[in-house]
Amino acid sequence: MWQRSTHAWDSPALLGRTMELVVHGHAGARLLAFPTSMGWNREWEDRGMCDAVADQLAAGDLQIICVPSVDAQAWYDDHAHPRARAEWHARYDVYLRDEVLPFTAEANPNPFVITAGASFGGYHALCFAARYPELVGRALVMSALVDIRRLTGGWSDDVIYFYNPAEFMVHEHDPERIRRLQALDLILAVGTDDTLRAQNELLAGQLWQRGIGNALRLWDGWAHDWPWWRDMLRRYVGGHD
Repeated sequence: MWQRSTHAWDSPALLGRTMELVVHGHAGARLLAFPTSMGWNREWEDRGMCDAVADQLAAGDLQIICVPSVDAQAWYDDHAHPRARAEWHARYDVYLRDEVLPFTAEANPNPFVITAGASFGGYHALCFAARYPELVGRALVMSALVDIRRLTGGWSDDVIYFYNPAEFMVHEHDPERIRRLQALDLILAVGTDDTLRAQNELLAGQLWQRGIGNALRLWDGWAHDWPWWRDMLRRYVGGHD
């Protein structure tokens, strides 16, 4: 069995909202695990994701940091204007960058950071990695919504743009940013029958046109559920075929 711990504090970035991390493992690459839409920080352990890489956790090769979400206050708040939703997500982005990463580095200084998530968690994994490729080495994006405009009714502005990978990644012009994105190990895994396949394929192709490599992996069938995501995690992070 592996080490498991919980850590909670009132987040300054999120206006004092209490946020709790569930940390699995004691050493190794630090993986930020994002839940599905409006999911909870115990979702990955409840759904068997941690068990899927149990050998890596026990050996100290991998540490999974399960983060909570603020989706209900951000992108899934249908009563708020899309810009207000993006502003809530911006606070979450700061919480991850300025609170979660430094806190976890104190206990585990391994410099290799992975982001991973499925469905809407895949959006979070992609967005954070693409915004901070200097901090993240690999992003495992499973069955993901990669264009946030699906939740904004097509609306975009100068705030939403910078939290929508389908916009800011493909229009990046800064040479240093492009170089860092090229160094990111980006894996887009999606089912052949998943309705999100088209936007994943579009993004993958657009990135290659910009010289930003990525691995688009098509899985047979729908592949949009936990049994497939466990297999994806084992294959692309755990090193098991």
